[in-house]
Amino acid sequence: MKNVFLILSVSLLGGMLLSGCAKNPLDDMTQEESRIYITQRDSSAVFDSYHTFAIVDSVAVVNNEGEGKELTDGDIQLLQLLVDKMQERGYTLVDSSQQPDLGINASRISHTYLNAVPYPYDYWGYPGYWDPGIWGYPGYDYYFPPGFGYYPPSFMYYNTQSDVMAIDIIDLKNTNKDKGELKAIWNASLKGEGVLNPSNYPAEITAVFEQSPYLSTKK
Repeated sequence: MKNVFLILSVSLLGGMLLSGCAKNPLDDMTQEESRIYITQRDSSAVFDSYHTFAIVDSVAVVNNEGEGKELTDGDIQLLQLLVDKMQERGYTLVDSSQQPDLGINASRISHTYLNAVPYPYDYWGYPGYWDPGIWGYPGYDYYFPPGFGYYPPSFMYYNTQSDVMAIDIIDLKNTNKDKGELKAIWNASLKGEGVLNPSNYPAEITAVFEQSPYLSTKK
Protein backbone atom coordinates (compact mmCIF):
# COMPACT_ATOMS: atom_id res chain seq x y z
CA MET A 1 0.00 0.00 0.00
CA LYS A 2 2.73 2.41 0.83
CA ASN A 3 4.25 2.01 -2.62
CA VAL A 4 0.96 2.66 -4.40
CA PHE A 5 0.27 5.80 -2.40
CA LEU A 6 3.76 7.07 -3.10
CA ILE A 7 3.27 6.72 -6.85
CA LEU A 8 -0.03 8.58 -6.72
CA SER A 9 1.47 11.35 -4.65
CA VAL A 10 4.41 11.82 -6.99
CA SER A 11 2.00 12.14 -9.89
CA LEU A 12 -0.03 14.78 -8.10
CA LEU A 13 2.96 16.73 -6.87
CA GLY A 14 5.23 16.28 -9.87
CA GLY A 15 4.64 19.77 -11.25
CA MET A 16 5.37 21.38 -7.93
CA LEU A 17 8.56 19.37 -7.40
CA LEU A 18 9.89 20.19 -10.84
CA SER A 19 9.13 23.90 -10.52
CA GLY A 20 11.58 24.60 -7.73
CA CYS A 21 13.96 23.32 -5.10
CA ALA A 22 11.40 23.15 -2.30
CA LYS A 23 11.73 20.30 0.17
CA ASN A 24 9.91 17.16 -0.94
CA PRO A 25 6.81 16.88 1.32
CA LEU A 26 6.81 13.09 0.92
CA ASP A 27 10.06 12.90 2.89
CA ASP A 28 8.24 14.10 6.01
CA MET A 29 5.05 12.08 5.53
CA THR A 30 3.98 10.29 8.71
CA GLN A 31 2.29 6.88 8.84
CA GLU A 32 -0.96 8.61 9.76
CA GLU A 33 -0.76 10.84 6.69
CA SER A 34 -0.26 7.80 4.46
CA ARG A 35 -3.49 6.15 5.57
CA ILE A 36 -6.69 6.39 3.53
CA TYR A 37 -10.21 5.87 4.91
CA ILE A 38 -13.01 5.18 2.44
CA THR A 39 -16.66 4.83 3.51
CA GLN A 40 -19.52 3.81 1.26
CA ARG A 41 -23.25 3.36 1.83
CA ASP A 42 -26.38 2.09 0.19
CA SER A 43 -28.10 5.32 -0.86
CA SER A 44 -31.52 3.72 -0.42
CA ALA A 45 -30.92 2.71 3.22
CA VAL A 46 -32.78 4.66 5.89
CA PHE A 47 -30.32 4.42 8.76
CA ASP A 48 -32.63 5.84 11.41
CA SER A 49 -35.10 3.01 10.75
CA TYR A 50 -32.70 0.55 12.40
CA HIS A 51 -32.46 0.35 16.17
CA THR A 52 -30.53 -2.74 17.24
CA PHE A 53 -27.30 -4.38 16.15
CA ALA A 54 -25.14 -7.43 16.81
CA ILE A 55 -21.43 -7.80 16.18
CA VAL A 56 -19.23 -10.78 15.33
CA ASP A 57 -17.34 -12.49 18.15
CA SER A 58 -14.07 -12.62 16.20
CA VAL A 59 -12.33 -10.92 13.29
CA ALA A 60 -11.90 -12.49 9.87
CA VAL A 61 -8.26 -12.72 8.78
CA VAL A 62 -7.19 -12.99 5.15
CA ASN A 63 -3.53 -13.24 4.13
CA ASN A 64 -1.17 -15.12 1.82
CA GLU A 65 -1.56 -18.24 3.92
CA GLY A 66 -5.35 -18.37 3.58
CA GLU A 67 -8.39 -17.32 5.58
CA GLY A 68 -9.47 -17.75 9.16
CA LYS A 69 -10.78 -16.04 12.28
CA GLU A 70 -8.90 -14.62 15.25
CA LEU A 71 -9.58 -12.82 18.47
CA THR A 72 -6.38 -11.15 19.60
CA ASP A 73 -6.23 -8.38 22.19
CA GLY A 74 -6.20 -5.93 19.29
CA ASP A 75 -9.30 -7.56 17.80
CA ILE A 76 -11.13 -7.28 21.11
CA GLN A 77 -10.23 -3.60 21.19
CA LEU A 78 -11.43 -3.11 17.60
CA LEU A 79 -14.79 -4.77 18.22
CA GLN A 80 -15.33 -2.77 21.40
CA LEU A 81 -14.58 0.49 19.59
CA LEU A 82 -17.22 -0.38 16.99
CA VAL A 83 -19.74 -1.19 19.71
CA ASP A 84 -19.02 2.10 21.48
CA LYS A 85 -19.43 4.15 18.31
CA MET A 86 -22.70 2.45 17.38
CA GLN A 87 -24.07 3.01 20.85
CA GLU A 88 -23.03 6.67 20.70
CA ARG A 89 -25.13 6.93 17.53
CA GLY A 90 -28.17 5.58 19.38
CA TYR A 91 -28.11 1.91 18.36
CA THR A 92 -28.64 -0.83 20.97
CA LEU A 93 -26.35 -3.87 21.17
CA VAL A 94 -28.21 -7.19 21.34
CA ASP A 95 -27.28 -10.83 20.97
CA SER A 96 -27.43 -12.31 17.49
CA SER A 97 -30.24 -14.62 18.69
CA GLN A 98 -32.47 -11.58 19.36
CA GLN A 99 -33.07 -10.77 15.69
CA PRO A 100 -30.99 -7.58 15.47
CA ASP A 101 -31.70 -5.02 12.75
CA LEU A 102 -28.02 -4.78 11.79
CA GLY A 103 -25.00 -7.05 11.84
CA ILE A 104 -21.38 -5.85 11.92
CA ASN A 105 -18.43 -7.75 10.45
CA ALA A 106 -14.74 -6.82 10.75
CA SER A 107 -11.83 -8.16 8.68
CA ARG A 108 -8.06 -7.80 8.59
CA ILE A 109 -6.55 -8.34 5.15
CA SER A 110 -2.80 -8.52 4.69
CA HIS A 111 -1.01 -9.58 1.51
CA THR A 112 2.57 -9.52 0.28
CA TYR A 113 2.96 -9.05 -3.47
CA LEU A 114 5.94 -9.65 -5.71
CA ASN A 115 6.43 -6.69 -8.04
CA ALA A 116 8.51 -6.40 -11.21
CA VAL A 117 9.77 -3.05 -12.49
CA PRO A 118 12.09 -2.15 -15.38
CA TYR A 119 15.72 -2.28 -14.32
CA PRO A 120 17.05 1.31 -14.41
CA TYR A 121 19.81 1.40 -16.99
CA ASP A 122 21.14 4.83 -16.13
CA TYR A 123 19.94 5.59 -12.60
CA TRP A 124 23.22 6.97 -11.27
CA GLY A 125 24.71 7.88 -14.63
CA TYR A 126 26.09 4.36 -14.94
CA PRO A 127 24.49 1.26 -16.39
CA GLY A 128 22.87 -0.29 -13.36
CA TYR A 129 21.25 0.70 -10.11
CA TRP A 130 23.86 1.38 -7.42
CA ASP A 131 26.60 4.00 -7.53
CA PRO A 132 29.87 2.01 -7.41
CA GLY A 133 31.06 4.53 -4.80
CA ILE A 134 29.05 2.60 -2.24
CA TRP A 135 31.60 -0.22 -2.63
CA GLY A 136 34.55 2.13 -2.26
CA TYR A 137 35.07 2.79 -6.00
CA PRO A 138 33.90 6.37 -6.57
CA GLY A 139 34.10 7.47 -10.18
CA TYR A 140 34.05 3.91 -11.50
CA ASP A 141 31.67 2.61 -14.09
CA TYR A 142 30.48 -0.95 -14.23
CA TYR A 143 29.02 -3.02 -17.01
CA PHE A 144 27.21 -6.21 -17.81
CA PRO A 145 29.18 -8.83 -19.78
CA PRO A 146 28.17 -9.87 -23.29
CA GLY A 147 26.01 -12.71 -21.96
CA PHE A 148 23.49 -10.12 -20.88
CA GLY A 149 23.10 -8.82 -24.41
CA TYR A 150 23.12 -5.16 -25.39
CA TYR A 151 21.02 -4.09 -22.41
CA PRO A 152 21.28 -5.12 -18.77
CA PRO A 153 18.62 -7.36 -17.19
CA SER A 154 15.14 -6.08 -17.96
CA PHE A 155 13.51 -6.25 -14.52
CA MET A 156 14.17 -5.96 -10.83
CA TYR A 157 11.87 -7.36 -8.15
CA TYR A 158 10.63 -6.22 -4.74
CA ASN A 159 7.89 -7.11 -2.28
CA THR A 160 5.03 -4.85 -1.31
CA GLN A 161 3.05 -5.32 1.89
CA SER A 162 -0.61 -4.33 1.55
CA ASP A 163 -2.73 -4.04 4.70
CA VAL A 164 -6.46 -3.32 4.75
CA MET A 165 -9.10 -3.26 7.46
CA ALA A 166 -12.66 -3.77 6.25
CA ILE A 167 -15.81 -3.15 8.28
CA ASP A 168 -19.25 -4.08 6.93
CA ILE A 169 -22.72 -3.34 8.24
CA ILE A 170 -25.35 -5.80 7.04
CA ASP A 171 -29.11 -5.24 6.88
CA LEU A 172 -30.68 -8.08 8.89
CA LYS A 173 -34.07 -6.38 9.10
CA ASN A 174 -34.92 -6.46 5.40
CA THR A 175 -33.67 -9.82 4.17
CA ASN A 176 -34.40 -11.26 0.75
CA LYS A 177 -35.75 -14.64 1.75
CA ASP A 178 -36.61 -15.62 -1.81
CA LYS A 179 -33.00 -15.32 -2.94
CA GLY A 180 -31.44 -16.10 0.43
CA GLU A 181 -29.45 -12.87 0.35
CA LEU A 182 -28.30 -10.31 2.90
CA LYS A 183 -27.52 -6.78 1.76
CA ALA A 184 -24.60 -4.70 2.97
CA ILE A 185 -25.64 -1.09 3.57
CA TRP A 186 -22.32 0.38 4.79
CA ASN A 187 -18.66 -0.39 4.34
CA ALA A 188 -15.43 1.17 5.54
CA SER A 189 -12.08 0.32 3.95
CA LEU A 190 -8.99 1.50 5.82
CA LYS A 191 -5.70 1.29 3.95
CA GLY A 192 -2.11 2.36 4.47
CA GLU A 193 0.94 1.98 6.63
CA GLY A 194 0.23 1.01 10.23
CA VAL A 195 -3.49 0.56 9.59
CA LEU A 196 -3.49 -2.82 11.40
CA ASN A 197 -1.55 -1.53 14.39
CA PRO A 198 -3.97 -1.66 17.35
CA SER A 199 -2.56 1.58 18.77
CA ASN A 200 -4.04 3.33 15.72
CA TYR A 201 -7.50 1.77 15.99
CA PRO A 202 -9.13 4.51 18.13
CA ALA A 203 -8.22 7.27 15.66
CA GLU A 204 -9.12 5.13 12.64
CA ILE A 205 -12.56 4.10 13.88
CA THR A 206 -13.30 7.66 14.94
CA ALA A 207 -12.37 8.86 11.45
CA VAL A 208 -14.69 6.50 9.56
CA PHE A 209 -17.64 7.32 11.82
CA GLU A 210 -16.98 11.04 11.44
CA GLN A 211 -17.18 10.47 7.68
CA SER A 212 -20.61 8.87 8.18
CA PRO A 213 -22.86 11.30 10.09
CA TYR A 214 -25.95 9.62 8.56
CA LEU A 215 -25.12 6.42 10.50
CA SER A 216 -27.43 7.26 13.40
CA THR A 217 -30.87 6.58 14.84
CA LYS A 218 -31.49 10.34 14.87
CA LYS A 219 -32.99 12.07 11.83
